[in-house]
Amino acid sequence: MAKNILICDDAAFMRMMIKDILTKNGYNVAGEAENGAKAVEKYAEVKPDLVLMDITMPEMDGIQALKKIKSSDPAAMVIMCSAMGQQAMVIEAIQAGAKDFIVKPFQAERVLEAVKKVVG
Repeated sequence: MAKNILICDDAAFMRMMIKDILTKNGYNVAGEAENGAKAVEKYAEVKPDLVLMDITMPEMDGIQALKKIKSSDPAAMVIMCSAMGQQAMVIEAIQAGAKDFIVKPFQAERVLEAVKKVVG
């Protein structure tokens, strides 16, 4: 059965790029969110198998959203996405419960490798 994935990034083209990689490889994109606050709402609504979450976003950043999602669902699977040079944020995200992280710009193989590692 296809895994349901929620994509959260403030850049529409990034969401489109990730969606394209995932759908071409048999994953189902259950929803998209353009900021952390929307990601928390969408998570409760669609209960995805996995969330791909950008760190730097308006309204609520990815780390705050990750903490909110994990507090409502400790079993939540979240992979963080970040641009180069955000090591401190990546460490904070892992400590907050993220399962992995992907560095932008994305390489399809790396995205798929992280997703497979976390949800199979």
